[in-house]
Amino acid sequence: MNIADRIQNLRKAKAISQEDLADKVGVSRQAVSKWESEQSVPDLDKIIIMSEYFDVTTDYILKGIEPALNNQGTHGVLTSKILYISSSAFLAIGLFCAFGAWYEEQTAASIWGSMIIQVVGAAGYFSGRLLSGVKASFAINWVNILLVAFMPISLIVAVCFGRIAAPYPTDIITGAVFAAIYLITAGLSFVLLRGAKRA
Repeated sequence: MNIADRIQNLRKAKAISQEDLADKVGVSRQAVSKWESEQSVPDLDKIIIMSEYFDVTTDYILKGIEPALNNQGTHGVLTSKILYISSSAFLAIGLFCAFGAWYEEQTAASIWGSMIIQVVGAAGYFSGRLLSGVKASFAINWVNILLVAFMPISLIVAVCFGRIAAPYPTDIITGAVFAAIYLITAGLSFVLLRGAKRA
């Protein structure tokens, strides 16, 4: 593996585009493309910036030499990825359990267990952040926001219209208002997360 391969692998492992890397390093996208296709080699100052950004040593980028402690860092990244994915799964399971429990019993007490499952999912997400310091991907963050926002928006809309608070809209009026608010939430969170990723 050469410098071009290592830069490309590091970029793909971080799930960013050539344009994103170019922005972080302060070069054009074409420069990154040339690095990755072996048409040119980055200057030393750009290698230093990339080593800090990718949290690897300059020796790794230049020669492929990995420090002895790198396995612990990889373990932490893997652990955080597992926690992030499981957090989304728990949030989804909690939401669907709430739907099923409400459909069967239609009592507020029936959805408490579902909310606890969602709390476990949220705890898993924040544990992933604390254990490794690795940020979740854009997709995980956005999906988690959408899963967490669903029930509260539905409950608030129902209460505002004097309906029985339910984890999902139960009539056309609350359904239309819910859909509008949920789509606005989805759009705003998408824009804010994209902006935070570029910053």
